[in-house]
Amino acid sequence: MFVFVAALGVPVHAQENAATSSWYSLDILNPGLGPAPDDIDRTTPRSTVESFLALGRDNRWDDAAHLLDLAGWPDDEQRDVGAALARQLFVVIDRKIVVNWYQLLDRPDALDARAASETAMAGEPRRSLLLALVELGGRPISLRLNRVKEPARDPVWVFSRQTVDNVPDLYAVYGPSRLERWLPEPLLKRAFWNLRVWELIGLPVMIALAIALGRLTYAMMSRGLGRTRRDEGSTSILVALRPPVILVVVAGTLAICTKNLFLFSGRIDTVLSPMIAVGFVTATIWAIVNLADTIMDRLVSFDGDVLTEVGEGQERKRDMATKVAAIRRAMIVVVTIAGMGIILREANIMQTLGFSLLASAGAFTVILAFAARNMLANVMASLQIALNQSARIGDKIVYDGHLCSVERINFTFVQLREWTGKRIVVPVIDFVDEPFENWTMRDPALIGEVRLKLAHTADVDALRDRYFKLLDEIDSEDEKALETNRGLYVANHDAFGLEALFLIPCPDPNAAWARICEVRERMLAEAAEMQTEAKPIFPMLSPFEAG
Repeated sequence: MFVFVAALGVPVHAQENAATSSWYSLDILNPGLGPAPDDIDRTTPRSTVESFLALGRDNRWDDAAHLLDLAGWPDDEQRDVGAALARQLFVVIDRKIVVNWYQLLDRPDALDARAASETAMAGEPRRSLLLALVELGGRPISLRLNRVKEPARDPVWVFSRQTVDNVPDLYAVYGPSRLERWLPEPLLKRAFWNLRVWELIGLPVMIALAIALGRLTYAMMSRGLGRTRRDEGSTSILVALRPPVILVVVAGTLAICTKNLFLFSGRIDTVLSPMIAVGFVTATIWAIVNLADTIMDRLVSFDGDVLTEVGEGQERKRDMATKVAAIRRAMIVVVTIAGMGIILREANIMQTLGFSLLASAGAFTVILAFAARNMLANVMASLQIALNQSARIGDKIVYDGHLCSVERINFTFVQLREWTGKRIVVPVIDFVDEPFENWTMRDPALIGEVRLKLAHTADVDALRDRYFKLLDEIDSEDEKALETNRGLYVANHDAFGLEALFLIPCPDPNAAWARICEVRERMLAEAAEMQTEAKPIFPMLSPFEAG
């Protein structure tokens, strides 16, 4: 019976522990302040913050002190210190925080009963709630609400003792600047969207100042240069650093102004701070990429006209240019990923810009992955080309019936230069999927073909002699070494006549097409001359029969 009675008491004891764990017990809350005003609602986290902000806008700092836990101060000092701390905390919240009202649930126990919530405390009563994180001296300082209970009283929500202890240091950093203290009273009044008049004036002035300094930096770094990164052969380090330096000047101007001259409210700061962080990280990535490009351009030639030449060492140059370009792309990917990680860590974009719910549900990642799927596929395909060396910078290829050379292998597209000088831009993923002829791979020498339709009675031997004589005339001494690849063969025949196949040695793929055209033209002339001297050499067909 004793064990049975003890077992009955276990649920009751568990319920008592659960009840007491949902608040912090105090002997007395802020005894030096006296009774709290009746119009203050401290029953829920949301009502506490709403009451504090409302009292702050009315400058009722003595009443707002009842929303702070002043246990760290002597009782006889709480009244005077509490009002000052309440005013300072209001300024910090106004300058650095945009209150997330979805997080501040309007329940006394702060229990998050939403089914979609995946937080560790979902479905559990809370006795401490994080309002925001504010940076101080390189470390995050938490602003928290605690649920406290005095004996024989209902529990209430107040700003925690640790938060109140950090208020003076936070106010010293984020309080009004020296410039703001000098402003006249009309400029300190609220205008609209809870912004002050001086903010509506100072924001455009600050942006105009940043743009003006950026333009001045561009003028100073461009004097006497007259070049851009698009200019061929531009290997100037000053030109490479000009865009990122301008971005650093603009971001630095905004950072200095927002930290020393214009300490804007949270609505503006939550947008400017991530933008400044993004500016600095982007400038760093930009500078690294441009400097790497400049150094690579000085060490390795990426000129398509130079790389397409045939000769000793050209294979090594094409391999080197392609590998260096692949290293550059891999470096950009690594630096960009690292930069994005720094941005997300330092600027806390997912929370400051209001994307926390979207990011926590994974929807933001899904959207980005869906939007970037084609780009990522092209990036991986470009790295695949660099690894398997199927097409190198400077290679002469035939792609989709176009005779061209590989001029650039970029992240998302391959830039081809046709023999006429036209540029063909092909998505990398399509370039990898489609077959193409590479005239430069392994051995630059190749055999060209010319096919002529001749009559059955044509004197092939006489035409062969003229063909060899023609090659002897146009071949250099080095090209005559390839005479084993010469030949005229009867490759096919039908009712209309025979097909003569002329094999044309081409030691240089860059001149192969022109050489083939020249041989075709001159052999047609030789055949026409033979036709006037002897028996017919071309088929005697009407246009209808030829069709």
